[in-house]
Amino acid sequence: MFIYLSIVAFLLWTAVFRYKRRNMYKLAAKIPAAGPVFPVIGIAHTLTGDTEDIMSTLQYYSYAAMNNDGVISAWLNHILYFAMVDPVDLEYVMKTCLEKDDLHRFIRKVIGYGGIFAPVSIWRRRRKILVPAFSPKIVESFVEVFSEQSETLTERLDNLTNKDKFSIWPYVSTYTLDSVCQTAMGVKINAQNNPNTPFLISMNRILNLITERIFHLWLQPEWLYKLFPQYKEHTECIQKMHSFTDEVIRKKREEIEIEKRNKTEADVQYDLGVYKSKTFLDLLIQLSGHEKGYTNEELREEVLTLTVAGTDTSAVAIGYTMMMLAKYPDIQEKVYQEIFDVFGNSDRPIVKGDLIQLRYLERVVKETLRLFPPVPFIIRKVQEDITLPSGKHLPGGSGVVISIWGVHRDPKYWGPDAETFDPDRFLPERFNLKHTCSYMPFSQGPRNCLGYQYALMSIKTAVSAILRKYKIVPDPEKTATPYIRVKLDIMMKDVDGYQVALERREPPQKLGTHSI
Repeated sequence: MFIYLSIVAFLLWTAVFRYKRRNMYKLAAKIPAAGPVFPVIGIAHTLTGDTEDIMSTLQYYSYAAMNNDGVISAWLNHILYFAMVDPVDLEYVMKTCLEKDDLHRFIRKVIGYGGIFAPVSIWRRRRKILVPAFSPKIVESFVEVFSEQSETLTERLDNLTNKDKFSIWPYVSTYTLDSVCQTAMGVKINAQNNPNTPFLISMNRILNLITERIFHLWLQPEWLYKLFPQYKEHTECIQKMHSFTDEVIRKKREEIEIEKRNKTEADVQYDLGVYKSKTFLDLLIQLSGHEKGYTNEELREEVLTLTVAGTDTSAVAIGYTMMMLAKYPDIQEKVYQEIFDVFGNSDRPIVKGDLIQLRYLERVVKETLRLFPPVPFIIRKVQEDITLPSGKHLPGGSGVVISIWGVHRDPKYWGPDAETFDPDRFLPERFNLKHTCSYMPFSQGPRNCLGYQYALMSIKTAVSAILRKYKIVPDPEKTATPYIRVKLDIMMKDVDGYQVALERREPPQKLGTHSI
């Protein structure tokens, strides 16, 4: 009798549940489905593999969206998602659907409510504080740090020259971590000379664990996740990252208090500290209102967000750029010639003015970011029914998977050679996009990434420093379309760790100026 009543109760609950969501089912039916959909689980069965399999599946759905007027629908269990690549519709979504999808709760367990992942109610207040912290003048002041850390990077690579291929990931990720920690927190953790730093190991592992949890439904319920061996590792990684950041913030508070007590009358009157080099942590404390501003927990959230995002995005971009230069030796030589035109045989440090002159290198980096964006997907929540510019209707309660990877490769906007590697796409006379969201390696709209210029400066500094001393051994691609096995660990990364080989470079005589 009990079993019979349970079945009846379940069927009634299901009927009520579906009736309340009838509008969602109606609107979803008007948009082509991603493929075979199973009852109850939807497309969950296609996302059961490792992080490389997951990335391959999402690429497949991106192509499906290209072939179906820019959008497809997909059910993940009971949740409706739309994978989209149409830049006009995406611009509308990114301006009106500001709330992050509920799947971000797994990232928030690590980072908290840092600006990138915060709910709108928290994000609006924090964004106002973050914007001035990323002003061009402040970001440009960090080039000296990038330059110093890039010299350490090239020194570490010296013992690896004239040998077989090796993974450059441990070298570029520690370069970016050292750079970010110094600029964000004012801490020199010397990860480049100690690549086994617990913070970096914990960060890389936690991103992998989060990706697994997002796409594997059986890992999502908290009570069930605690039964899996990953839970203990997940908890330990968070503890290591939080304790490191908390200690830095504590010391920074003490430092500021001591500095405040020791201020001279001139310092107080003219606030001479404004003209000193400040880290993001200094600026966040100052701009939020000092003692009455951010709590230590809020500071940790923002600093962790800056550190995780800044470390991985820049390192990923450097790794892909190095691989592109190996695959296309002619392009590498043009980049090197430009670098030689700027530096000659000098071994002087890189300064801000040098980066401005490296225009061809910048085009190479931007084209690399087009084909291999560090963050290939963004997910937004649709809180109420909306009508897109294309006329399609999305129901409230659904989510939108914004495929940056897909929109960057859509031949409808990039031409029939959209998949080929061509840095000259970004020549001023050629780069004339009809739609802003056709190119958005660091997102677009009100919630775009504020660190784009910071990342670009860090990437250009590292790549130019490496090429001044070393030649990336050519490993030519057979076609103009580069192929790299990639996986999704929140960021899109090379499965094999960015394998390259280096040779010491003998500076040639200057070949003369060329068109940049």
